[in-house]
Amino acid sequence: METDCTRDTPAPLPAGTRLLHIGPHKTGTTAIQGALFAAKDRLPEYGVAFPAHSRHPMEAALAACARPAMMGDTRPTDRHWTGLLEQVRATRTKTSVISSEFFADAPDDGTITRIVEQLGGDRAHVLVTLRPLAKIMPSQWQQYVQNGLRMGYEDWLEHMLRKPPYEKPNPSFWQRHRHDRLVERWARIVGPGKVTVVVVDDRDRGGLMRTFEALLGLPGNLLQPVPDTANRSLTLAETEMLRNLNVEFRGNGLPDELYSRLVRNGAVLHMKNSCSPTPRDVKISTPRWAVEAAGEIGAETAERIGALGVRIIGDPALLSAVPEQASPASPEPRISPEAAAQALYGALAAAASAPPGAAPARTVHQTSSKELVRVLGHRCLKRLGRR
Repeated sequence: METDCTRDTPAPLPAGTRLLHIGPHKTGTTAIQGALFAAKDRLPEYGVAFPAHSRHPMEAALAACARPAMMGDTRPTDRHWTGLLEQVRATRTKTSVISSEFFADAPDDGTITRIVEQLGGDRAHVLVTLRPLAKIMPSQWQQYVQNGLRMGYEDWLEHMLRKPPYEKPNPSFWQRHRHDRLVERWARIVGPGKVTVVVVDDRDRGGLMRTFEALLGLPGNLLQPVPDTANRSLTLAETEMLRNLNVEFRGNGLPDELYSRLVRNGAVLHMKNSCSPTPRDVKISTPRWAVEAAGEIGAETAERIGALGVRIIGDPALLSAVPEQASPASPEPRISPEAAAQALYGALAAAASAPPGAAPARTVHQTSSKELVRVLGHRCLKRLGRR
């Protein structure tokens, strides 16, 4: 095992490396992607390229891993992945960075081998960023709720930690977050010497940026955080509001496409962009038993990763860290009138942005999602006109 202290400067990767940052989710991926994309025009000065047209090439990663899109979104196609590969090849001898947490969802069925080969085989180097599981669980639960999950947090923890085979309702959770197995899957294909694991220390806010700069041979402080309110976690009240909406949505059999447009990319997105959490807002609290279970899994994970022979930057002991005291019982979550109003407005604005049109008279269940969105938009515009 090769281990670097977080305060040491890791040696740069060889020039021409194709660095594949696979996440997983909730380990600083969005911050890195935003910083790299913001510095995209300056990177070539230092022999580095960020070959993507957007901050996060999510569709390309999903297509590469043959994974479904978010609920209601258009399914990615091979065109997304081949397009990204063309951009990677165009970087020629430069070091290129491809970053998506959805690569952590790649199944162990030849998919990883194909991805590595398409990225240049020996030129590929896999980077995994890790945080303690106890800190990931609440963030990942509310993210699942944003994709339609209807299960409450404590019930979800029971299923993930206490009910074998621990695959319901979200089988992707352990595919991503059994981190030792994740590292092992990729190391088996590229070799331990082509895998770097970075243990993120939340106390060092700029540490992850500095590590990426060192690995890519970039000057210090070139990568800077980019504000991204759309990526903030929901408060407990906001998540519970959305979870209850999911119950109604599913219970009435509305089309997934409508959820994508009006809920996730309408109500939720506008609420996150318009309302910042305050100290009065109740955060998602993990019960003591779950925190301790996460710590035990983290300790086992750190030990197994250490035995794989991959390069580790940071302190693996952080993965098993457990708070000294359990989180206090949360008061009843109450969503603010402002947040509720912004969520409602976001849904209305998303509906109104659809081209106006009429659909034949039929029930919601018989109407296509495209026609339904048109009808909602037309009605919203008419009502706004009356006002």
